[in-house]
Amino acid sequence: MSRIGKMPVVIPKGVTVDIDQTDGGSSVTVKGPKGTLNQVMHKNMAVKLDNGRVVVERSSDEKENKALHGLTRAILNNMVVGVTAGFKKELDVVGVGYRAQKQGKTITLNLGYSHPITIEEAPGITIDIPQSTTPNTAKIVVSGADKQQVGQVAAEIRNLRLLKHDPYPSGRGIKYSDEHIRRKAGKAGKK
Repeated sequence: MSRIGKMPVVIPKGVTVDIDQTDGGSSVTVKGPKGTLNQVMHKNMAVKLDNGRVVVERSSDEKENKALHGLTRAILNNMVVGVTAGFKKELDVVGVGYRAQKQGKTITLNLGYSHPITIEEAPGITIDIPQSTTPNTAKIVVSGADKQQVGQVAAEIRNLRLLKHDPYPSGRGIKYSDEHIRRKAGKAGKK
């Protein structure tokens, strides 16, 4: 039995979970203070409400169903956490002249290219740019209720100018705030 899959998902106060059984699987809708999320689960997974908790059961012990059991429970848990607390990813923009500005729902990034890059906020996602306390750095905070969507938007912003490709001390680019970049020593000068 899957250790993750057999754990029930507790529904906190202020959150409602609706489950509709269809031929293609269970359609689960979770509503809470941060929004509404909807997901269709795999047809081999049975999702049920049991005394204020959501329980996931699998139809058989096949290898695919064992893998889907834990995945389905994790998706349901992320939906409940998303509509109550939400998810966020923080990015650091590092480099001389590299800037991030927000005007309405449009984010403008200057990343050393010949033109600025503009990004529109997706529905359900908010992008904030708090004031930076250190020179030559900016912080971007991507937040929302859907964990997958928050991660996707943060990854797309990060891929505009990856810091990972510049391991030397100049360190220009975009990285996650909790990401560690291994640095190399620069070229040694002549003696």
